[in-house]
Amino acid sequence: MVMPLMSLLSRTSLRSSLAHRPLLAHSSRSLSTLPNLPLFRALQNHDQSHLAVVHSASSRSFTYGNLVADVVRAKERLETTGDRNGLAGERIAFLAENSYDYVVTLLSILASDAIALPLSPAFPVGELKYIMDNSQAKVLLATEKYAGKAQDIVKAGLDREPVLDVRGKIVTGSNGEGVELRDLGQSRGGMMLYTSGTTNRPKGVLIPQSALTAQATSLLEAWKYTPADRLLHLLPLHHIHGTVNAIVTPILAGSSIEFMFPFNTDAVWRRLAAPFLSDSSSKITFLTAVPTVYNRLMSSFSALPVDVQEAARKGIAPENLRLNISGSAALPTPTKKAWQDLSNGNVLLERFGMTEVGMAISCGLDFTDRVDGSVGWPLPGVEARLVDPETNEVIQPGEEVDANGRQREGEIQLRGSTIFQEYWANEKATREAFVDCGDGRGKWFKTGDVATRRTVDGAGQGTSGDWAQGPMYFIQGRLSVDIIKTGGEKVSALEVERELLSLPQVSEAAVVGLPSEQWGQKVAAVVVLDAEKAAATGRNGKPWGALDMRRALKDRLASYKMPQEMKVLDGPIPRNAMGKVNKKTLVKEVFG
Repeated sequence: MVMPLMSLLSRTSLRSSLAHRPLLAHSSRSLSTLPNLPLFRALQNHDQSHLAVVHSASSRSFTYGNLVADVVRAKERLETTGDRNGLAGERIAFLAENSYDYVVTLLSILASDAIALPLSPAFPVGELKYIMDNSQAKVLLATEKYAGKAQDIVKAGLDREPVLDVRGKIVTGSNGEGVELRDLGQSRGGMMLYTSGTTNRPKGVLIPQSALTAQATSLLEAWKYTPADRLLHLLPLHHIHGTVNAIVTPILAGSSIEFMFPFNTDAVWRRLAAPFLSDSSSKITFLTAVPTVYNRLMSSFSALPVDVQEAARKGIAPENLRLNISGSAALPTPTKKAWQDLSNGNVLLERFGMTEVGMAISCGLDFTDRVDGSVGWPLPGVEARLVDPETNEVIQPGEEVDANGRQREGEIQLRGSTIFQEYWANEKATREAFVDCGDGRGKWFKTGDVATRRTVDGAGQGTSGDWAQGPMYFIQGRLSVDIIKTGGEKVSALEVERELLSLPQVSEAAVVGLPSEQWGQKVAAVVVLDAEKAAATGRNGKPWGALDMRRALKDRLASYKMPQEMKVLDGPIPRNAMGKVNKKTLVKEVFG
């Protein structure tokens, strides 16, 4: 048990001391309350005996009745850290492992009408200090596992000294009977996530409670979460993917969440296989991950015992794993095809989202609506349009092809109830991120992502829902780094990456633009090779190299799209927790 930080936090020593006690059940209690908001109404209305959260490593499991009771108690204790003005609108930062404790902490902050600010335990103290200072968080919560890191953050000298609240493991002893819902009036709560900082310093994205609800409701309609779903959670929790897609939405639906983190390929395969090996485990019906996770799973599959392989194949077959989603980075075609082959026909669903908007565009549940290279259609409640980045002209439906027969590219702009409110304490960035079209229906958010839009035969017939109709969106890349302008032509880095990754010799690829006096920019590729296949296919006794790459791509890419330089890395391409590559950093490190 961590001792109170009496010397560090003299003004809050009592609160800090109390916070070190485990969260124990109250044997009986007078009437408790939760806010009358859709998420908490759903919590109360779910079957209270139904499983809400499981932690694979420890086998700890909790029902929805447990969850309601523990959220109430955590909220009541959190509110003791406030003053007479309460916690409404205050930023509450927290460090917690992927577990039931994380879920309770997140929901208790939302129930206090405060702004939940999840911190990544993997971040160094310097980055966390920046987030704490920028957000001006009033409270820093931590589980015992991260007590030391929380103390280090406070010792770093924050601009605003927070109340430090270190909590022991939650001990559940009752269900949530006798809980009433109360009206908040105008809610000031929500969640704040920080951008990855791939283009500039991370910004705090304020997602109000209403937008969180809208994001979850939209996914509920499109992806059909139900209480029968068991979601295997493999993701980091300081991103929208892991928090909204894989916690808030399944809880709104009454699904069960099973945490398995950190990611381990053998453990995941054995869990997927377990129900088909005479194990009593429930089958996993819902899996959402990043492309690198699927690649690592498939590369390790052959090392499994034969009986586990057979059971795992059943576990990921369409009749058992009803939905497998890939997101947060572009899905290479070979990865999608290999997973489909391994799973006896299960097709990965791609979608497009970002911190500021949650999920905005998605392919459909029907397999015919999961088109290779496409992210689908705007989700329910989301409006999307394409705007020519050079002329600022809106590309209207039917105008996607220019006079020369080429697909027109445009920046994706979005609006609707799912969009974030503001960049915290950054009025200039907020102002520059939106554009008003003057129709009185709200401003459009400029995503910075470029796409084309076209009709695909057989897809978009409404079989996945009324929202999944018409022309589909195809992401070309980020406006700043993935659209390479060379000799008057525009090249999608993602398109070139897809073709590189289709070559058996290439296991990883990142395509970037380098400065060129002659062409403005030139296309360059950073690759990691499959050593065995590269050695076997080289020419004249030499390993597979740039000339071999160009020969292989000659019939697949126009000459101006062909990488003019190729650098081979010995190790994996550096990526962040969500599998994304910081291309600006990569260019500096690889090309100087």
